[in-house]
Amino acid sequence: MSDIKKICYDKILPRDLKRAIPFMSFGPAGRTRAIAPIGKMWINGSTLGIRFMGGTADQHNIVKQFAPKWTQHANLTFDFNARPDADIRVAFADDGAWSYVGTDAKSISVNQPTMNFGWLDEAVVLHEFGHAIGLAHEHQNPEGGIQWNEAAVIRDLSRPPNNWDEATIRHNVLNKYAHDQINGTEFDAESIMLYSFPAEWTVDGFHTEPNTTLSDMDKSFIASAVMYPGKASSVVELPVTEIEAYEATIGQPGEEDLFTFTARSIGTYTMVTEGQTDLVMKLFGPDNQTQLVAEDDDGGRGYNPRIVADLAPGKYYLQVRHYNRSSGTGPYGIKVYKSY
Repeated sequence: MSDIKKICYDKILPRDLKRAIPFMSFGPAGRTRAIAPIGKMWINGSTLGIRFMGGTADQHNIVKQFAPKWTQHANLTFDFNARPDADIRVAFADDGAWSYVGTDAKSISVNQPTMNFGWLDEAVVLHEFGHAIGLAHEHQNPEGGIQWNEAAVIRDLSRPPNNWDEATIRHNVLNKYAHDQINGTEFDAESIMLYSFPAEWTVDGFHTEPNTTLSDMDKSFIASAVMYPGKASSVVELPVTEIEAYEATIGQPGEEDLFTFTARSIGTYTMVTEGQTDLVMKLFGPDNQTQLVAEDDDGGRGYNPRIVADLAPGKYYLQVRHYNRSSGTGPYGIKVYKSY
């Protein structure tokens, strides 16, 4: 039997249990790495609140020491504020190492953790916080090219220290994401999101070594245009007026445009896009980039989203993307006005 290391597992929401997962096989030259399931990213520039649920001061300090290495490159901020409604809630139970992926954490009750550390070191902290900001396991890339020896993988991971059933093993190791569900880049054997596994787990002897810190490609990918670019990236502030729409463009597939506006008084506000581009829009706030207020697809004219909401005073955020995440681009207009 191979020398099995402890391996993280992703927490999955019920809606994702039905995702289409084609199995594909490519040669070694086709392997790619660093993948992010589209639709699970936080708004670029967000401040994510983090709360510890149990654990010792030493454990807390280890997390605080290593987790912010991601935010040195991603346009995100970690705020260890201990608020009950924190976006990321960290437990230290003897339940393995796991995390919900990206914004899936917002679907979890505030009295439940969204991340757990059954053991603690720099590598596992970076790995789990990689999941928390939207990254998946590299070996589940649809173009990963890894030819698994399924019987060996299932045999080893069903034993201690993991003790997984076959469904868990397939979800966390053997299954692949569909092409239109991810952003990704070229293979990086040094990625923190690539767990080590032995040659016995593959039919061609391919294996990986333990990675303990962020690789150069981890750093560049998390700061890329499809993830969290620009520590000082521009956000467009929209005037609250019905007169003229702001002209914008989804310039590349997967792009998510961010706008802000200020509701200066209580009232009903309308947020709408114009044009022929098929769009989806989400509203967050007030004064909170992670609190979803409403979202819409085709509530406006044609393929345009339209949100009408009663809002309290404060700053709000609009996130706009193309309906077709994998290939959609195009121009559009957007405006916000107070209905009454």
